[in-house]
Amino acid sequence: MRVGLLTREYPPDVYGGAGVHVEFLARELRALTDLRVHCWGAGRPAPAGGGEDGVVRHLADGRLDGAGDALRAFSVDLAMAAGLADRDLVHSHTWYAGLAGHLAKLQYGVPHVMTAHSLEPLRPWKAEQLGGGYALSSWAERTAIEAADAVVAVSRGMRDDILACYPALDAGRVHVVHNGIDTALYRPDPGTAALRRAGVDPGRPYVLFVGRITRQKGVPHLLRAARALDPSAQLVLCAGAPDTPEIDREFRELVARLGAERDGVIWIPEMLPRPDVIQLLTHAAVFVCPSVYEPLGIVNLEAMACGTAVVASAVGGIPEVVDDGVTGLLVPYDESDPGAFESALAGALGRVLGDPARAAGLGAAGRERAVREFGWDRVARRTAGIYEELLGDAQR
Repeated sequence: MRVGLLTREYPPDVYGGAGVHVEFLARELRALTDLRVHCWGAGRPAPAGGGEDGVVRHLADGRLDGAGDALRAFSVDLAMAAGLADRDLVHSHTWYAGLAGHLAKLQYGVPHVMTAHSLEPLRPWKAEQLGGGYALSSWAERTAIEAADAVVAVSRGMRDDILACYPALDAGRVHVVHNGIDTALYRPDPGTAALRRAGVDPGRPYVLFVGRITRQKGVPHLLRAARALDPSAQLVLCAGAPDTPEIDREFRELVARLGAERDGVIWIPEMLPRPDVIQLLTHAAVFVCPSVYEPLGIVNLEAMACGTAVVASAVGGIPEVVDDGVTGLLVPYDESDPGAFESALAGALGRVLGDPARAAGLGAAGRERAVREFGWDRVARRTAGIYEELLGDAQR
């Protein structure tokens, strides 16, 4: 079974949950399929043949420099599609690669599987980031999803969202395959060197956020909620890659205001090496995920695997990961009343910070759940099963 896996993000260029998903899914699928990964090249030309361990990297057409992200993405999609003639099936991830999968389906008559890690109709703030490119990304996503032979949703909540956004899609073609976590890699690390390098005091409890500075991740809500936290606690923000100058400016202003009111506000803008993130996750008194939209929230799994209690918004697929009252606390989110959400978020963080024994119990239960239910081997077997079903249908 010759599979083409299509993605924007692939190591070493991983900046979000979709990239993490593809990285580990590809690792497991290599034992089950003849896999070739087609990804964006981040400045490296696509090598001849399969490239590095079956990885082909593509650059946007240089003639489109300055043309906008969406048009540049389409040029990468064309290059990817041109390299898929020898594949039995293609599997794309996110709108950035979905059009390549759709074109390969049309050109070569092969099944196209598309994993939806988020949905453009549910991220209207991207119009602020992409301008007219948002109309293009929305068109590409709709075209690819509605024509795909199978659509993979990373949570049950995501499946509901897909069918609500794209009612023309046959519900029988939408499969739920949760994200996974490598619990041998993400595990408690007793070291503290990474904390000291980042300026975190290991002797003080801290609330940790890890994520991009986007509307989706709800960081402004966290910064306003943090004004009510116990002054003895630190707030550590591993936050970078702002979507727009406007959200960057808002974030900086809120961080400066909070820092003027209290000490222990630590902002780490650069992307840290994975071992450093694991160490920060391990020693956090509580991990916080204040997202306003989250199909699953793989970072919550990472925190759980490191044995850390989680406080998260009860949106999208997060309740399928964070077991409220068992592995963490969930906070209802209502976009019409952000003040109530921020107050409830501060209250939930305060309860965990104020009860270290309970926090330890939530963290231990989270680690156990991550090991038991979210292994990447399970994700890969379920995904390969979808491939086999589609190829079997095609042969009949």
